[in-house]
Amino acid sequence: QVQLVESGGGLVQAGGSLRLSCTPSGRISMYTMGWFRQAPGKEREFVAGISRGGGTTSYADSVKGRFTISRDNAKNMVTLQMNSLIPGDTAVYYCAARSSLGVVPSSSSYTYWGQGTQVTVSS
Repeated sequence: QVQLVESGGGLVQAGGSLRLSCTPSGRISMYTMGWFRQAPGKEREFVAGISRGGGTTSYADSVKGRFTISRDNAKNMVTLQMNSLIPGDTAVYYCAARSSLGVVPSSSSYTYWGQGTQVTVSS
């Protein structure tokens, strides 16, 4: 059983930045990693994903050019750098992991989930 712990959420004004981190209990190099988010009354949606080695990344259209996902397997950490935040980015952000290869946007394809961290962007 892999446990994922997110950190870095908070309250920020529109146009600001936040950096989310995710640390698993196991070796992160074994997993394809993803970030998802869920706003009140909405379904959980894919934000970004990164392959095991970090060579492949994928982003939702809504965050392209503003968010950057990265990983440091030596430090056993995945991060999501979020810039130019807008109120529409307000949500609980979840780190997720899957043991299969390939970055996919479907939440059902990810086996392990963190508890989530709140990101609130004020206008």
